[in-house]
Amino acid sequence: MTTGPLLGLQLDRGQPLALQVERWIRGLVNSQTLPVGSRLPSTRALALDLGISRGVVVGAYAQLAAEGYIELRRGASPAVAATGRAPDDVRVDPDVPIARARATCLPDFGFFPRRDWLAVTRAVLQRARGGDFSYGEPFGAGALRLELAPFLARTREIVAVPDRTAIFAGATQALLALGAVLRAGGARRIAVEDPSHRWRRNTIAASGLEVVPVPVDEEGLRVDRIRDVSAVVVSPEHQFPLGVALSPRRRRELVEWAAAGDALVIEHDYDVHFRYDQSRTGALQALAPEHVAYVGSTSALLAPAVRIGWGVLPARLVEPVAHHLFATAIGAPRLMQLALAEFVARGYLDRHLRRTTAAFRRRREALVEALRRDLPRARLQGAAVGLYLSVALPNGTDEAKLLAGARRRGVALDGFDEHGVQRHEPGLVLGFASAPEPTLAYAVELLEAAWEESVSRT
Repeated sequence: MTTGPLLGLQLDRGQPLALQVERWIRGLVNSQTLPVGSRLPSTRALALDLGISRGVVVGAYAQLAAEGYIELRRGASPAVAATGRAPDDVRVDPDVPIARARATCLPDFGFFPRRDWLAVTRAVLQRARGGDFSYGEPFGAGALRLELAPFLARTREIVAVPDRTAIFAGATQALLALGAVLRAGGARRIAVEDPSHRWRRNTIAASGLEVVPVPVDEEGLRVDRIRDVSAVVVSPEHQFPLGVALSPRRRRELVEWAAAGDALVIEHDYDVHFRYDQSRTGALQALAPEHVAYVGSTSALLAPAVRIGWGVLPARLVEPVAHHLFATAIGAPRLMQLALAEFVARGYLDRHLRRTTAAFRRRREALVEALRRDLPRARLQGAAVGLYLSVALPNGTDEAKLLAGARRRGVALDGFDEHGVQRHEPGLVLGFASAPEPTLAYAVELLEAAWEESVSRT
């Protein structure tokens, strides 16, 4: 029975084995020593060749598949993917910490529905008219807005109509555009949750608005601490990095605050389509459609590479946002929009969400079990939703040392305090969607070792 070619690797038993296998195969692919289409050894064969457990190889292969370096298909040998090789004139070190940290809040790219996406792209190109290859509408392709508005209405209870649904090149562009429109209208300050994702804070600051941090507790944003701002950015269902949900009381307070001051709430809904319990809460936007701008994207639903985001806007923002889009980008890539419209219309997105939610639920359960077994001192917090777990650490834990030790061992994670403006209690954000169960269990073992190291050094 053919099990793939022999590959030579000298392992350092004092270093993480899976990480060494990943780096080794990435190097072979990037150098074209293993060209596109080359077969790889089966997980069993490579484990035997290297004298390591099969679970280590399974985890390494899964990570490489998620990054697009190899393809894993049932009944077929693992092979180098067409997307795996870096261009000859590009030199990329995939193992620097910032590159690995990108996986914290992302889905498993191995689940990307390539066959369905190819089918809708082919269909769109076959029936496209000449005008479909032009710039199109700055506010977004009508075909996508017609499909997206009802999808958001039935999955997130958004009060959405196509005429108020804008299409952007990702949620980042949506936040930047809303900030710029607010500033052009006279706004100077905008509130953000503290802590909150530093990338999001940087985006809002780039619009020219002064970012004002507002503390978050177990009920979510402290609405009573909002002062002298024209708008606030919030993630009510799954706050990053704390994972908490905005309580019903706070939701009412926030809506009342916006209505009383004619202010704007920007609801950034990142990964809430993935729910793992029976609870179901509609979007904040449904409580006050004229005071809440709802922002989402395909980054969590499909993959960041699709680069499509959306905003369901109050009526007063439709025209200025459309003018801003025309002036700065004319519009998001049109052919990608038409493909997504077809993808939603055929029911492929619903099918994809069912499949991935089931897989991510199993991975979340595996991570929770591993944490309870190996890191009982850590306390899980937040809603059973999304692509990551939030873990509070005991008071006095040196978060920075723990993060450094975990990242040295190849674990992708974020910290509570490193995403804050003010100082915060220590904690970790652990992504689970992009890795299979054995890899998650192994990552927790590495995290435990990093924890023990940080304690001993302290």
